[in-house]
Amino acid sequence: MTTPAETTTWCRWFADLTNDDVAEVGGKNASLGEMVRELGDLGVQVPDGFATTADAYRHFLTDNGLDDKIAKEIGRFRDGSNKLTTIGRRIRKLILDADLPHPLAEAVVSHYEDLSHRSGEPGGIDVAVRSSATAEDLPDASFAGQQDSYLNIRGTDAVLDAVRRCYASLFNNRAIAYREEKGFDHLEVALSVGIQRMVRSDQASAGVMFTIDTETGFPDAILINAAYGLGESVVGGLVDPDEYRVFKPVLDDIDRPDLIPILAKKIGSKATTIVYSDEKGAEGPTRTIDTATADRDRFVLDDAAIVELARAALTIEHHYGRPMDIEWAKDGPDGDLFIVQARPETISSSRHASILHTFEIHEHPEPLITGEAIGQSIGSGPVTVIDSPADGDKLPDGGVLVTGMTDPDWVPIMKRAGAIVTDHGGRTSHAAIVSRELGVTAVIGTGNATEVLAKAKHVTVSCAEGSTGKVYKGALDYEMVDHDLSDIPETHTKVMLNVAEPDGALRWWQLPTDGIGLARMEFVVGQHVQAHPLALLHPDKVDADARGVIDELVTGFPDHRTYFVETLARGLATIAASQYPHKAIVRMSDFKTNEYADLVGGSRFEPHEENPMIGWRGASRYYHDDYRDGFALECEAIHWARERIGLDNIVVMIPFCRTLDEADAVLAEMAGHGLIRGAHGLEVYVMAEIPSNALLAEEFASRFDGFSIGSNDLTQLVLGVDRDSDILGSQFDEFDPAVRKAIEMVIAGAHAKGKPVGLCGQAPSDHPSFAEFLVEVGVDSMSVTPDSFLEVKRHVSTAERERAAGERHR
Repeated sequence: MTTPAETTTWCRWFADLTNDDVAEVGGKNASLGEMVRELGDLGVQVPDGFATTADAYRHFLTDNGLDDKIAKEIGRFRDGSNKLTTIGRRIRKLILDADLPHPLAEAVVSHYEDLSHRSGEPGGIDVAVRSSATAEDLPDASFAGQQDSYLNIRGTDAVLDAVRRCYASLFNNRAIAYREEKGFDHLEVALSVGIQRMVRSDQASAGVMFTIDTETGFPDAILINAAYGLGESVVGGLVDPDEYRVFKPVLDDIDRPDLIPILAKKIGSKATTIVYSDEKGAEGPTRTIDTATADRDRFVLDDAAIVELARAALTIEHHYGRPMDIEWAKDGPDGDLFIVQARPETISSSRHASILHTFEIHEHPEPLITGEAIGQSIGSGPVTVIDSPADGDKLPDGGVLVTGMTDPDWVPIMKRAGAIVTDHGGRTSHAAIVSRELGVTAVIGTGNATEVLAKAKHVTVSCAEGSTGKVYKGALDYEMVDHDLSDIPETHTKVMLNVAEPDGALRWWQLPTDGIGLARMEFVVGQHVQAHPLALLHPDKVDADARGVIDELVTGFPDHRTYFVETLARGLATIAASQYPHKAIVRMSDFKTNEYADLVGGSRFEPHEENPMIGWRGASRYYHDDYRDGFALECEAIHWARERIGLDNIVVMIPFCRTLDEADAVLAEMAGHGLIRGAHGLEVYVMAEIPSNALLAEEFASRFDGFSIGSNDLTQLVLGVDRDSDILGSQFDEFDPAVRKAIEMVIAGAHAKGKPVGLCGQAPSDHPSFAEFLVEVGVDSMSVTPDSFLEVKRHVSTAERERAAGERHR
């Protein structure tokens, strides 16, 4: 009979463990215990369970005389007598053929029976049996998941067998090779086994989340992946899961408890689901089934569940004081959300804060295939399509590995790849995680890369163009640029960013900017919404082809209106989040009629104009009967982003506002849709890009909270030069005295009313003297493209120093 002291030696309840017990129960089990003890009262639910100890594992080896036998097999591998596959198979057989010592087996059975009683199932509860190595989750040993886990295990005999199989998995071929590479003594690393009550996610959903944006390192986002059934489908990259991004800074805003700070929702294909199998099933305790079509076409989690998970993740991060990698599961019978694992995130959070690496591709042909971009790099090389890691020798060093999906057996091959492309998987799949760790460019979840690229010879794999990764034919021209952020001068004049693409905005979060000076709404509409707002409101008025595209776009949303509002709101909120709490100035839509017509279904609602550049654009559309319903959707999206998601740093800007009466009409229209200037801190700016804006600057300043000078349109209209004309290109000159006079008039009129003025355009980055001019005339801010930010910042600093020196000498 095992004594209580012996039982404690062999097994420990999670509730008795802390992070100080890694040496005894491994990182995974120690973390579970830490959360049970410290975070349960804070709302983080962890399924009950216990862990076998490192001493129990060592006792198992000693009791069966396995230490010397394992050491001899490792010696045969090191001296070249036997291959890794041979000695790995022999060691695993030694362990599987050995008996668990009676005191250890009795302790496991006793704890399992107690767990079953505590869970209200005295006949035996379903458990997950997971490996937890004592060297796991260390900063220099971050390839977690090398040992095995077993789900839906029921009964004492099955639990004991699973414990032994976990022990054997410590000597998987990949684990042996990894320890050899890292210099770990194989017999110094011990294995703890966690036995944890199963969450019935086979009847609901499960997934993974990170408390950092894994592709950009943006620290203020929580990334959640979700799929139906058991979570192994997400962890193993077997499915393309849903993806949700949540904004951290407002999650715990006690003054705004109703916020739903979800920045992005992307529906995944979720083609298969892992569920329990019958005990007599040939597949073992779990099986994989096809997901019903209706389930594939809807989001796995509702907004409330997404936010609940994000709050749990944030609580865990706060407790550990660092970004975390977390697995979660939803229980089907009661709907509760549980945390089943949590470990430190070791890749994105370790990036050098003072160096920003960016890649720039100089050619943009039509891609062969697209998928999820992992990281922000570019890779190129010969293509090798491989079905199994057994064929890994076919991949030349630096070649592009193309396969269905990966698991830990693929790691040695992935290390040699110049880029990786997979058919399946999401941002938290094995392929994604390991690619980040290795620093290898990867495009995953393409659907059919193994077919499309089967005959390709050489490709370029680009993850430098936003969240969509692209695979191009041939070796394209690209370069890597390093931006040193350690020595950036401070300036009195604000330097802000022009940003159009939400995912692109997160790439630049490290830049010490003063906010977003221009976020172009029409870019988000064109790239993400894709459909004309009136076509969404009146799908019956567009042709069958357009209706088909619209039906596909709105998959997962309750109606067309919600699709437009949520998609636009989240895109704009993501841009605003990238520089929160600095201002993000969002320009309302400024498509020309020909550009609106190019949207899905747009041709039905747009007139033909000979000169759209000075036609029905900007403010003139917003109160017009032929577009005001579309503008209502734009206003609703802004309201959603500010009041529901919580990005109240968004400032609205009105483009191409020709007259004072038009300004009044637009402000009234906005107020009718809940956007009241001054209410809830809402500021409304106006673009200064028409001569009337300069001539009546003080009058416009009485109606708006600030100005942003659009130098391109202002130059065009002051000089009467079509900015797109090749013949008149030499006449288009922002340095012209008339243009500079107009800029001075805007600044003087605005400042007379105490209103700020910025300028958004390329001129300050192309011409240092233009930046000097703007500083001299007292502009409050400049907004430039991200790639020119550092250069403009230095131009402005130089101009401010020279101006100050000149004033001292006067």
